[in-house]
Amino acid sequence: MQTKPLVGVTADRTTIGAHPSHVTGEKYLTAVVNGAHALAVMLPALGCRQRTADILAAVDGLLFTGSYSNVEPHRYNGPPSAPGTLHDAARDATTLPLLRAAIDAGVPVLAICRGFQEMNVVFGGTLHQSVHAVQGYDDHRENGDDGLDVQYGPSHPLRLAPDGLLARLASGAQTVRVNSLHAQGIERLGDRLRIEARAPDGLIEAISVDDARAFALGVQWHPEWKFAADPLSTAIFRAFGDACRERMQNRAHAGATDAPLANR
Repeated sequence: MQTKPLVGVTADRTTIGAHPSHVTGEKYLTAVVNGAHALAVMLPALGCRQRTADILAAVDGLLFTGSYSNVEPHRYNGPPSAPGTLHDAARDATTLPLLRAAIDAGVPVLAICRGFQEMNVVFGGTLHQSVHAVQGYDDHRENGDDGLDVQYGPSHPLRLAPDGLLARLASGAQTVRVNSLHAQGIERLGDRLRIEARAPDGLIEAISVDDARAFALGVQWHPEWKFAADPLSTAIFRAFGDACRERMQNRAHAGATDAPLANR
């Protein structure tokens, strides 16, 4: 009998040596295993070669990770990217239909950084490709010359929306401090999405889905980084894990109810 929920963690498609490969950052897997207390399985970016319905039938939750690549701008009718911008068409072809289908099916979803941007895109929103180049916004990028602990250290405060999911996870706090390692950001908010938090410059940094049947949270920052050292990050992964356990238990109960009497 399965005792822990199974969480699918999205992967990027890249090349290692001469071979197309699929990779997921260890920090995401560790946060799922130790923070959500779940089993983690990497989902390759194989697009339509794997059926979305089959994935949803196999998992109890989905974590959409950050990435060095950006969502292709044609996915949200945006202008062409600047030369040298990294894209991952295979990931887009996998995650965008999967994310929307997961939320509609009541599968718990936690979307981080690129995943947060994917959540906005699948609900019809648009993205700033270079937030730092938009008048009125701050530079939200990390300094690549800094060590990881500095890059992922607290960068700026967030104003939490009163009575939102994130405010509840933050025990009613009005502001929290988060890291900041992104160039893209939300331009126009997608339909059905609720603003959970904003940066001091007004940039949307957390969203949830208004009518979602299960946990559905997107955050622009990286709560997976040393999650146990931050109360809000700990609470995010705990709540995500709890939602995944609830789905696992509901599926097990439904399976037992549907089983023939001879097998009970």
